[in-house]
Amino acid sequence: MIVKKKKQPISPLPPWLRDAAKYLWGPARPATVIVLLVGLLFGGWYLAWNKVRPRVLSSEAYIVTPEKVTLTELPPWIHSDLRAEGLRAASLDEPLSIMDDNLAERIGNAFSQLAWVARVRQVRKHDGGRVTVDLEYRRPVCIVEVGNSWDPVDAGGVLLPRADFSQVEASRYPLLVEIETRPIGAEGEPWGDARVLGGAEIAAALIDDWKEFDLRQIVPSDPLATGVAEEPTYTLRTRSGTTIVWGRAPGSDALGELPAADKVTRLRQYFQKNGTLDGRDLDIHSLRISSRVGPGID
Repeated sequence: MIVKKKKQPISPLPPWLRDAAKYLWGPARPATVIVLLVGLLFGGWYLAWNKVRPRVLSSEAYIVTPEKVTLTELPPWIHSDLRAEGLRAASLDEPLSIMDDNLAERIGNAFSQLAWVARVRQVRKHDGGRVTVDLEYRRPVCIVEVGNSWDPVDAGGVLLPRADFSQVEASRYPLLVEIETRPIGAEGEPWGDARVLGGAEIAAALIDDWKEFDLRQIVPSDPLATGVAEEPTYTLRTRSGTTIVWGRAPGSDALGELPAADKVTRLRQYFQKNGTLDGRDLDIHSLRISSRVGPGID
Protein backbone atom coordinates (compact mmCIF):
# COMPACT_ATOMS: atom_id res chain seq x y z
CA MET A 1 0.00 0.00 0.00
CA ILE A 2 1.37 3.32 -0.99
CA VAL A 3 0.99 6.17 1.51
CA LYS A 4 0.90 9.56 -0.06
CA LYS A 5 2.78 12.39 1.69
CA LYS A 6 0.87 15.48 2.52
CA LYS A 7 1.85 18.40 0.42
CA GLN A 8 3.32 21.26 2.40
CA PRO A 9 1.45 24.50 1.83
CA ILE A 10 3.35 26.85 -0.38
CA SER A 11 4.18 30.07 1.49
CA PRO A 12 3.66 33.29 -0.40
CA LEU A 13 6.76 34.73 1.40
CA PRO A 14 10.23 34.41 -0.07
CA PRO A 15 12.68 32.25 1.94
CA TRP A 16 14.73 35.17 3.33
CA LEU A 17 11.61 36.84 4.67
CA ARG A 18 10.38 33.62 6.26
CA ASP A 19 13.74 33.22 7.99
CA ALA A 20 13.55 36.77 9.28
CA ALA A 21 10.03 36.16 10.62
CA LYS A 22 11.14 33.00 12.43
CA TYR A 23 14.06 34.94 14.00
CA LEU A 24 11.85 37.86 14.98
CA TRP A 25 9.22 35.69 16.68
CA GLY A 26 11.58 33.03 17.92
CA PRO A 27 13.59 32.76 21.15
CA ALA A 28 15.58 35.96 20.31
CA ARG A 29 12.40 38.03 20.16
CA PRO A 30 13.03 40.19 23.31
CA ALA A 31 16.52 41.24 22.22
CA THR A 32 15.33 41.89 18.69
CA VAL A 33 12.47 44.06 19.87
CA ILE A 34 14.83 46.10 22.06
CA VAL A 35 17.20 46.64 19.14
CA LEU A 36 14.36 47.73 16.90
CA LEU A 37 12.98 50.10 19.53
CA VAL A 38 16.40 51.64 20.11
CA GLY A 39 16.86 52.04 16.38
CA LEU A 40 13.47 53.70 16.02
CA LEU A 41 14.11 56.02 18.96
CA PHE A 42 17.55 57.01 17.64
CA GLY A 43 16.22 57.54 14.15
CA GLY A 44 13.39 59.68 15.46
CA TRP A 45 15.77 61.69 17.62
CA TYR A 46 18.15 62.19 14.69
CA LEU A 47 15.38 63.44 12.40
CA ALA A 48 14.02 65.74 15.11
CA TRP A 49 17.50 67.08 15.95
CA ASN A 50 18.28 67.88 12.34
CA LYS A 51 15.05 69.83 12.18
CA VAL A 52 15.61 71.94 15.31
CA ARG A 53 19.43 71.98 15.24
CA PRO A 54 19.87 75.35 13.48
CA ARG A 55 17.49 77.04 15.91
CA VAL A 56 19.06 75.47 19.00
CA LEU A 57 22.66 76.19 18.04
CA SER A 58 21.80 79.79 17.25
CA SER A 59 20.39 80.34 20.74
CA GLU A 60 22.29 82.46 23.25
CA ALA A 61 23.33 79.42 25.31
CA TYR A 62 25.41 78.05 22.42
CA ILE A 63 26.81 81.22 20.83
CA VAL A 64 30.28 82.34 21.89
CA THR A 65 30.32 86.10 22.44
CA PRO A 66 33.27 88.27 23.57
CA GLU A 67 31.78 88.51 27.05
CA LYS A 68 31.93 84.72 27.42
CA VAL A 69 35.62 84.46 26.53
CA THR A 70 38.16 84.74 29.35
CA LEU A 71 41.84 85.31 28.61
CA THR A 72 44.86 85.00 30.85
CA GLU A 73 45.09 88.31 32.72
CA LEU A 74 46.71 90.96 30.56
CA PRO A 75 50.00 92.45 31.79
CA PRO A 76 50.13 96.23 32.33
CA TRP A 77 52.06 96.91 29.12
CA ILE A 78 49.26 95.62 26.83
CA HIS A 79 46.50 98.15 26.17
CA SER A 80 44.92 96.51 23.10
CA ASP A 81 41.63 94.60 23.29
CA LEU A 82 43.16 91.20 22.53
CA ARG A 83 39.91 89.38 23.22
CA ALA A 84 38.06 91.28 20.52
CA GLU A 85 40.98 90.98 18.09
CA GLY A 86 41.29 87.23 18.57
CA LEU A 87 37.56 86.55 18.24
CA ARG A 88 37.33 88.75 15.17
CA ALA A 89 40.09 86.72 13.54
CA ALA A 90 38.55 83.40 14.66
CA SER A 91 34.96 84.05 13.58
CA LEU A 92 35.73 85.02 10.00
CA ASP A 93 32.54 87.16 10.16
CA GLU A 94 30.41 84.19 11.24
CA PRO A 95 28.87 83.42 14.66
CA LEU A 96 30.90 81.00 16.78
CA SER A 97 29.08 78.01 18.32
CA ILE A 98 30.26 76.14 21.40
CA MET A 99 29.12 72.93 19.63
CA ASP A 100 31.64 73.39 16.83
CA ASP A 101 34.09 70.48 17.12
CA ASN A 102 36.87 72.66 15.73
CA LEU A 103 36.12 75.66 17.95
CA ALA A 104 39.09 75.26 20.33
CA GLU A 105 41.54 74.81 17.46
CA ARG A 106 39.99 77.69 15.56
CA ILE A 107 40.26 80.08 18.51
CA GLY A 108 43.76 78.89 19.37
CA ASN A 109 45.00 79.48 15.83
CA ALA A 110 43.45 82.95 15.77
CA PHE A 111 45.04 84.08 19.05
CA SER A 112 48.42 82.63 18.09
CA GLN A 113 48.53 85.13 15.21
CA LEU A 114 48.34 88.16 17.52
CA ALA A 115 51.62 90.03 17.91
CA TRP A 116 51.35 90.14 21.71
CA VAL A 117 50.86 86.37 22.04
CA ALA A 118 54.01 84.28 22.35
CA ARG A 119 52.16 80.97 22.79
CA VAL A 120 48.64 79.58 23.21
CA ARG A 121 48.89 77.11 26.08
CA GLN A 122 45.30 75.83 26.07
CA VAL A 123 41.74 76.58 24.92
CA ARG A 124 38.89 75.07 26.94
CA LYS A 125 35.12 75.03 26.28
CA HIS A 126 32.58 75.23 29.10
CA ASP A 127 28.80 75.07 29.52
CA GLY A 128 26.80 78.10 28.52
CA GLY A 129 29.06 79.00 25.61
CA ARG A 130 31.97 80.02 27.84
CA VAL A 131 35.58 79.65 26.67
CA THR A 132 38.85 80.13 28.54
CA VAL A 133 42.05 80.86 26.62
CA ASP A 134 45.37 80.38 28.42
CA LEU A 135 48.00 82.61 26.78
CA GLU A 136 51.67 83.40 27.24
CA TYR A 137 52.30 87.05 26.40
CA ARG A 138 55.36 88.72 24.99
CA ARG A 139 57.11 91.25 27.19
CA PRO A 140 58.75 94.35 25.77
CA VAL A 141 62.38 94.74 26.83
CA CYS A 142 63.73 97.58 24.74
CA ILE A 143 63.02 100.29 22.20
CA VAL A 144 64.92 100.18 18.91
CA GLU A 145 65.74 103.60 17.50
CA VAL A 146 66.16 103.93 13.73
CA GLY A 147 66.69 107.51 12.61
CA ASN A 148 63.77 109.56 13.91
CA SER A 149 61.58 106.48 14.40
CA TRP A 150 61.41 103.81 17.09
CA ASP A 151 59.77 100.44 17.69
CA PRO A 152 59.47 98.11 20.71
CA VAL A 153 60.78 94.53 20.67
CA ASP A 154 60.77 91.58 23.07
CA ALA A 155 63.74 89.51 24.26
CA GLY A 156 63.72 87.53 21.01
CA GLY A 157 63.91 90.66 18.86
CA VAL A 158 60.24 90.27 17.83
CA LEU A 159 58.54 93.48 16.70
CA LEU A 160 55.69 94.52 19.02
CA PRO A 161 52.70 96.82 18.39
CA ARG A 162 53.90 100.39 18.65
CA ALA A 163 50.32 101.62 19.15
CA ASP A 164 50.39 100.29 22.72
CA PHE A 165 53.25 102.64 23.69
CA SER A 166 53.15 106.33 24.38
CA GLN A 167 56.33 108.37 24.20
CA VAL A 168 56.45 108.43 28.00
CA GLU A 169 56.04 104.66 28.27
CA ALA A 170 58.71 104.07 25.64
CA SER A 171 61.20 106.22 27.58
CA ARG A 172 61.09 103.76 30.49
CA TYR A 173 62.70 100.98 28.47
CA PRO A 174 66.33 100.42 27.43
CA LEU A 175 67.09 102.21 24.17
CA LEU A 176 68.99 100.35 21.44
CA VAL A 177 70.60 102.93 19.15
CA GLU A 178 72.70 103.11 15.98
CA ILE A 179 70.54 100.58 14.12
CA GLU A 180 70.10 101.24 10.40
CA THR A 181 67.85 98.35 9.39
CA ARG A 182 64.06 98.31 9.36
CA PRO A 183 62.02 95.23 10.39
CA ILE A 184 61.75 92.69 7.58
CA GLY A 185 58.33 91.45 8.73
CA ALA A 186 55.11 92.56 10.38
CA GLU A 187 54.35 92.97 14.07
CA GLY A 188 54.76 89.65 15.86
CA GLU A 189 57.71 88.63 13.65
CA PRO A 190 61.49 88.90 14.29
CA TRP A 191 63.20 92.15 13.32
CA GLY A 192 65.69 90.25 11.18
CA ASP A 193 68.92 91.90 12.36
CA ALA A 194 71.45 90.06 14.58
CA ARG A 195 72.39 93.34 16.28
CA VAL A 196 68.77 93.94 17.27
CA LEU A 197 68.45 90.41 18.65
CA GLY A 198 71.66 90.73 20.66
CA GLY A 199 70.68 94.14 22.00
CA ALA A 200 67.25 92.81 23.02
CA GLU A 201 68.87 89.90 24.86
CA ILE A 202 71.11 92.30 26.79
CA ALA A 203 68.11 94.50 27.62
CA ALA A 204 66.24 91.46 28.93
CA ALA A 205 69.18 90.56 31.18
CA LEU A 206 69.26 94.10 32.61
CA ILE A 207 65.55 94.94 32.59
CA ASP A 208 65.12 94.63 36.37
CA ASP A 209 68.18 96.78 37.13
CA TRP A 210 68.02 99.26 34.26
CA LYS A 211 66.32 102.10 36.11
CA GLU A 212 68.33 101.71 39.32
CA PHE A 213 71.62 101.62 37.40
CA ASP A 214 70.51 104.82 35.62
CA LEU A 215 71.35 103.31 32.23
CA ARG A 216 70.14 104.92 29.02
CA GLN A 217 71.41 103.21 25.87
CA ILE A 218 72.69 99.97 24.41
CA VAL A 219 75.11 100.60 21.54
CA PRO A 220 76.27 97.92 19.08
CA SER A 221 79.86 98.20 17.91
CA ASP A 222 82.32 96.35 15.69
CA PRO A 223 83.17 92.73 16.56
CA LEU A 224 86.10 92.21 18.91
CA ALA A 225 89.20 90.83 17.19
CA THR A 226 89.11 87.30 18.60
CA GLY A 227 88.37 85.31 15.49
CA VAL A 228 84.60 85.16 15.99
CA ALA A 229 83.23 86.28 12.63
CA GLU A 230 80.42 88.81 12.36
CA GLU A 231 79.47 88.66 16.03
CA PRO A 232 78.58 92.16 17.23
CA THR A 233 79.67 93.54 20.57
CA TYR A 234 77.91 96.14 22.71
CA THR A 235 78.53 98.96 25.13
CA LEU A 236 76.15 100.48 27.67
CA ARG A 237 75.78 104.19 28.35
CA THR A 238 74.47 105.75 31.52
CA ARG A 239 72.38 108.93 31.47
CA SER A 240 75.48 110.81 32.58
CA GLY A 241 77.51 109.50 29.65
CA THR A 242 79.61 106.82 31.37
CA THR A 243 80.49 103.95 29.02
CA ILE A 244 80.44 100.29 30.06
CA VAL A 245 81.89 97.73 27.66
CA TRP A 246 79.46 94.81 27.79
CA GLY A 247 80.97 92.63 25.07
CA ARG A 248 78.99 90.05 23.12
CA ALA A 249 75.32 89.25 23.48
CA PRO A 250 74.13 86.51 25.85
CA GLY A 251 74.69 83.06 24.42
CA SER A 252 78.06 83.82 22.88
CA ASP A 253 80.54 81.00 23.21
CA ALA A 254 83.58 83.18 22.54
CA LEU A 255 86.60 82.16 24.61
CA GLY A 256 86.83 84.18 27.83
CA GLU A 257 83.41 85.84 27.44
CA LEU A 258 81.51 86.06 30.72
CA PRO A 259 77.91 84.75 30.80
CA ALA A 260 75.31 87.52 30.91
CA ALA A 261 74.21 86.58 34.44
CA ASP A 262 77.79 86.97 35.69
CA LYS A 263 78.11 90.36 34.00
CA VAL A 264 74.94 91.57 35.69
CA THR A 265 76.16 90.24 39.04
CA ARG A 266 79.45 92.11 38.69
CA LEU A 267 77.60 95.32 37.84
CA ARG A 268 75.38 94.90 40.91
CA GLN A 269 78.40 94.34 43.12
CA TYR A 270 80.08 97.45 41.75
CA PHE A 271 76.89 99.47 42.13
CA GLN A 272 76.37 98.34 45.73
CA LYS A 273 79.94 99.24 46.58
CA ASN A 274 79.97 102.66 44.87
CA GLY A 275 76.30 103.66 44.78
CA THR A 276 76.58 104.44 41.06
CA LEU A 277 78.01 103.17 37.79
CA ASP A 278 79.22 106.65 36.90
CA GLY A 279 82.64 108.10 37.51
CA ARG A 280 84.82 105.94 35.29
CA ASP A 281 84.34 103.86 32.17
CA LEU A 282 84.14 100.13 32.87
CA ASP A 283 84.91 96.98 30.92
CA ILE A 284 83.04 93.84 32.03
CA HIS A 285 83.11 91.65 28.92
CA SER A 286 85.95 89.35 29.98
CA LEU A 287 86.82 87.18 32.96
CA ARG A 288 88.81 90.04 34.41
CA ILE A 289 86.65 93.11 35.08
CA SER A 290 88.64 96.31 35.07
CA SER A 291 88.11 100.02 34.70
CA ARG A 292 89.60 102.12 31.97
CA VAL A 293 90.46 104.77 34.55
CA GLY A 294 91.85 103.92 37.98
CA PRO A 295 92.50 100.55 39.62
CA GLY A 296 90.82 97.29 38.70
CA ILE A 297 87.51 96.33 40.31
CA ASP A 298 87.76 92.55 40.17
